[in-house]
Amino acid sequence: MAIEVVKPGLATTIQDAGRTGYYNVGIPLSGALDQYSFRAANLLVGNDENAAAIECTLLGPELRFHDDAVIAVTGSAMTPKLDGTLAATGEALAVRAGTVVSFDFMRAGARAYIAVAGGIDVPVVLGSRSTYGLGAFGGFMGRKLAAGDLLPVGVAPAGTKVGRRLQPELAMPVPKEVELRVVTGLYFHRITDESAARFFEDSWSVAPEADRIGYRYRHGRPLEFRPRKQPFGAGSDPSNIVDAGYPYGSIQVPGGLEPIILHRDAVSGGGYAMIGTVIGADMDRIAQMQPNYKARFVRVDLATALAARADRKRRLDKLRAALR
Repeated sequence: MAIEVVKPGLATTIQDAGRTGYYNVGIPLSGALDQYSFRAANLLVGNDENAAAIECTLLGPELRFHDDAVIAVTGSAMTPKLDGTLAATGEALAVRAGTVVSFDFMRAGARAYIAVAGGIDVPVVLGSRSTYGLGAFGGFMGRKLAAGDLLPVGVAPAGTKVGRRLQPELAMPVPKEVELRVVTGLYFHRITDESAARFFEDSWSVAPEADRIGYRYRHGRPLEFRPRKQPFGAGSDPSNIVDAGYPYGSIQVPGGLEPIILHRDAVSGGGYAMIGTVIGADMDRIAQMQPNYKARFVRVDLATALAARADRKRRLDKLRAALR
């Protein structure tokens, strides 16, 4: 069974839940940026929730199905069309052989997930089928999809059922303004108290450069770093440090100007001060932010971050119970 890519969309890749265990040697997590929506799509078609799916960014692909299939689309508000006929998101849909699946524009959100019963059967590389573009491996030939690609599909599981629906209250919200909770980091003390207050007061807009590596924000007031004699190897800019490891979700502010939140394809270390880390429970929210969407950073402690993690787990468990 195969799916032909007629038009690839803007930045369409194959992703699963991610590649763990190699961050210490510089290989990042990769995987779906919006893990919640990705898992929902797989559960809708009866897959294991880690099965490889198609991640679309801002503009959906056009796909020709060479065999009968069952698909589901979740994440951003991007309506699928089967041979030009509008279909539903958040529902397991029957697709007949020869059908061309295309998509309306994204009315809200930034990423959609197309799961196919059986999963996209690309090779496993270092324990994952996810595409890591910087490393040029994983996914389909280590790159974004291109016109003419033929995507292999695995055998549909016995639990596949057309018509299974995702209840609206269990869908991923995709608002144009979000709050991102932040635990301050090892280098937060390097900025002045006034800058720290401004960072959390200001509304920040997503810049056009935002991608799977990092989300850049702008339109807030610049940060000021406390004066110090830069240590050997740190460079002259006060936002520089001697190289250190970067946590997933960490926030850098090169030159004190525009915060960058490192996402799932980011490198694991470098020379910019990390003033904080977005908590894991909020990283899916970032994945659904289009350019010019707005964010406010909210400072929280570790207890709040752990409580948010537990809340997210309960929501995932509720999703699993509803769709199995």
